[in-house]
Formats: sequence, C-alpha cells, structure tokens
Amino acid sequence: MSYLEKFDQAVGLSKPAADALSKLFGSRFQTAQAVRDHHGRDESPYPLMAPDAVVHAHSTEEVSALMKLASAHRFPVIPYGAGSSVEGQILAIRGGISLDLSQMDQVIEVHADDMTATVQAGVRRLALNESVRHAGLFFPVDPGADATVGGMCATRASGTNAVRYGTMRENVLAMTVVLADGRVLKVGTRARKSSAGYDLTRLLIGSEGTLGVITEVTLRLHPLPMAVSAAVCTFPSVQHAVQTAIEIMQSGIPIARCELLDANAVKAVNRHDRLQLREAPMLLMEFHGSESGVHEQAELVETLAQDNGGSAFDWATAPEDRSRLWTARHHAYLAALQTRPGCRSVTTDACVPISELAHNIDAAVSDADAAGIPYFIVGHVGDGNFHVGYLIDPDSQHERDQAERLSHDLVKRAIACAGTCTGEHGIGLHKMEFLIEETGDDAVSVMAAVKRALDPLDLLNPGKIFVGA
Repeated sequence: MSYLEKFDQAVGLSKPAADALSKLFGSRFQTAQAVRDHHGRDESPYPLMAPDAVVHAHSTEEVSALMKLASAHRFPVIPYGAGSSVEGQILAIRGGISLDLSQMDQVIEVHADDMTATVQAGVRRLALNESVRHAGLFFPVDPGADATVGGMCATRASGTNAVRYGTMRENVLAMTVVLADGRVLKVGTRARKSSAGYDLTRLLIGSEGTLGVITEVTLRLHPLPMAVSAAVCTFPSVQHAVQTAIEIMQSGIPIARCELLDANAVKAVNRHDRLQLREAPMLLMEFHGSESGVHEQAELVETLAQDNGGSAFDWATAPEDRSRLWTARHHAYLAALQTRPGCRSVTTDACVPISELAHNIDAAVSDADAAGIPYFIVGHVGDGNFHVGYLIDPDSQHERDQAERLSHDLVKRAIACAGTCTGEHGIGLHKMEFLIEETGDDAVSVMAAVKRALDPLDLLNPGKIFVGA
C-alpha cells in the first residue's frame, strides 16, 4: 500500500471560504504555490502534501475567528509551528488551511520570582531562553531543533535535558487553547499544582493539533546552574556505551544530559562541524550544579565509564567548548543527511525501560548492519530513548520498504518489553498502527471518543494519530 492510499481525498477550500479568509486576514491569507509547498512537507519521509492555503495568525482572537469560519465552511485546519516534525504531523492530507503560528512570537510576561513565563505559541526555544537569561533562568526542554513552544507542546517534546528536567508534560503549567468551534479555553494556572477537575492541560499536551490550537503557554522555568561541565567519552562498542548510561542512572547520579552517538553519527558531525572527535561510539554528557557537585558527579561517571572500556574522557568547561559540542550533537540529523546527498531519512524513535535499553539498541544495530542500509543512531539514553535514522534513496522502493521493515521491527521490540513506540516524535501518520498495538483497541476508542467530543466535524489536523475518529 502506498503512503497515500489509506487517506481520504482532499476536501479542498470553497470560494466562499477563501473569500471570507481573505477578508479576515488580508495579505496574511496566502495561496502562492511556493508558500503552500513550504507548509506541505516536514522532516518525515512522506511526499509533499500541500494545503490549499496558508494563514498567518497574530492573536488568539484571530485563531478563534478562523476556527469559526472552518466550522461554518467545513475545511480542515492544520496548526503549523516550525515545520520540524518527523512523523508527518503537519501534512495536509485532506487539504484545507495550514495555520502558521510562527508570527505569534511574543514573550507576554516573565514572573522571575515564581520562575514562570507566559509566551505565545510561536516563540522559539532559543529566543525564549535569551529573553529570560537576564533573570538567571532558563527553559530546559531541548529537542534539538529550534522548535516553537506550541509545537513542542503539541508533540510532548523532550530531548537532551529530559533526564534531569523532564519533558513538556512536566514543564507546562497552563495554556490558552482554541477549540474546533472557536471557543477559547484557558486550562491550568501558574500554581505549581492543582487538584481541580480533569487535567485538560495534560490532555492537550501531545495531542498533535487534533484537539485544539494552542495559542499561549505558561512554562515552568529553572535557575541557571552555578556550574556546568560537559564531557565526551568513547567506547569500544555501542553496548559498552549504553551499559555505562544504564549504570549512571542506576547509581542515582543527577546527570543533566547523557547522549549517545554511534560511530556513524560521530563521523557525520566531524565532517559537518569540522571537529576531530574519535570516530567510535560516544557518550556526550553534561553536569549541572555547584562547583563541588559537578566535580563529584563527573569523577563518579568517569570511573563507571572506565570500568566499561571508556577512554579519551575529555572535558569541556568553557562555554564556547560546550556550545561547540552540543551544536554538533544537534546537527547530527542534518550532518547524517549530508553523508548521502539526495537521501531522505526514515527516522524512528522508541523509549524502553532502562534495563531493556542495551538489548534493544543491540538488536537495532544488528538488523541495520544486516540490511546494508546506511544508518545512524543517537539517543537520550539517560531516559531510555533512542533514535535510528535509515538513510534511503527516496526513489528506491526497495530501500524504502527495507527501512520501514527495520523501523517496524525496532518499534515492535520496544513495545514487547513494556516500552513505547515513540518517546518524543509522536504518532502523526507514521505510527498509527503501533498506537493500537501499544495501548489496545479500547484505549484508542476512548481517545477517538475524546476527539469526537471536542472536534465532531473532524476539522483539526484530520487523519493524524488515528483514522476514522
């Protein structure tokens, strides 16, 4: 079955709807093919699926007005942030409007004493941190890409700092959300906890734009650490590196980041960022705390690494050196793509109990080596989450099929050991069948019932997470 056969035909955008949108948004209602194409592709292996038009919103009130039009004229709306999703979340499989929130980029207020910030959904992660740095605070969720806060909420993002600071689920306190019929909900508060009714905030985090359009978010901030130190250590095999990560977590060392790069990923970032890292499986780690605490943590980790064959344990304490290392880590995906010009990456992620991590990565490596498809592995191994990117020729159906088979086998192993089919990428189009396998028919039926209750016309990002809501 091709990628598109299982989806409905696009419903299109009627002339009355287009006229109403043009009147409401003026030049911010765009139908140029280049603009539509830009909003019709992400980092997934799927082909271009362009919307009928793109709207740039500036306020919650405008989003509400748009959704009222969508409800009246029955056209789909796909929320769009930075376009960095990897499971097809932003693709317009039924046409309609791509609602671009990137111009809603204001930091509304910062409450330094409470360590919170309220921002519009289009604020980028790096811009947010720049705006709160003067208060001695930072927002720790770091998925790698300079994603928007709204997009990070929609996919329940996490990333390199999650092992210490948690995911978006733990760092979002409140949101303003526009429902499919245009109603505006304010869920959550700036208080650190609440027992008031259903937790609608957590329901909407990870909903991938299918339940509402997130327009404002109140975030939990954290103090900038007094001392920060990063280290790299290479190992004779991926298994030795993973075992070290497992022992770090089981020892209770409060490491801030613990990232795995396999030899293929290290080779790619060396070429891309002009580094001279040893091209072997590597852990890239970071420690936050007081000067003495960071030193003690690092000494304990170095001992564990040496016991597992770790060598070339190098420190980076200067900010510019740490920045260079983490920039290289964040470039791993793009760097890997450049090792095979013209390729696309079929990228999958899974998250497993820490005790099952070594087995799962070992099996993924063995399968990929046997298949002969170029690949790379990176992982937030401190919390059991790892990613494999299979670099395929997009014109080769054989390679595409091979990569999908490898991805399916990887995910099925993760589910079989009480893990999840996705630690942070989300379901989108790519993992709908695994959601059923992981949670069961009854759980998916309950999710679909929630979708019908909040979006009975199936206007918000239709066809994602599950089909036939």
